[in-house]
Amino acid sequence: MMKTISIIAFIFILLSVSTVYSTSEMFKDYIYQPVILKPIDSKPKLKVGDKAPDFTLPSISGEKVSLKQYIGKKNIVISFVPAAWTPVCSEQWPGYNLVKDIFDKYDAILLGITVDNIPTLYAWTRPMGDIWFPVLSDFWPHGKVAKKYGVLRSNGVSERALFIIDKKGIIRYIDIHDINKRPVLEELVKELEKLKN
Repeated sequence: MMKTISIIAFIFILLSVSTVYSTSEMFKDYIYQPVILKPIDSKPKLKVGDKAPDFTLPSISGEKVSLKQYIGKKNIVISFVPAAWTPVCSEQWPGYNLVKDIFDKYDAILLGITVDNIPTLYAWTRPMGDIWFPVLSDFWPHGKVAKKYGVLRSNGVSERALFIIDKKGIIRYIDIHDINKRPVLEELVKELEKLKN
């Protein structure tokens, strides 16, 4: 099992280094370069074993997306990222876009959430190509979902955070990550693997 995960992670790194680099190159003149931020700046509200709070948010496709529409059908990975047009975020989501097969393997949907508005998210994600996962705006009421999940920072952006929710709507994994660093895909894969047991 670990060998499979290691191979997947290695392939992802090989693919993502060149593809993400080229995506980053496309963005380089538009990326805002923030200073190093406090790694975590929120108070957790949820824990593993809690029922995931429901929400409905607008997506860049024009549809409203709710958590409850996937309960009973898919495992759910929520990826909160702080802001469009920033360096780490502009590598993280293009990376996930390359590994849809990993999410498919674990019967999981990825929901990408940020506090940016729809036009900003639309412009930011266009160069990433066809995004297979819903990109959702938590812009108004500002950061309401991030706040529900305990990941709204004091400056109004969300933490860089991952939540895995099983088909019953129960939170099985939480990673409130150092905002300055990209989460390791291999860790996410290990946690998704546990849902098969």
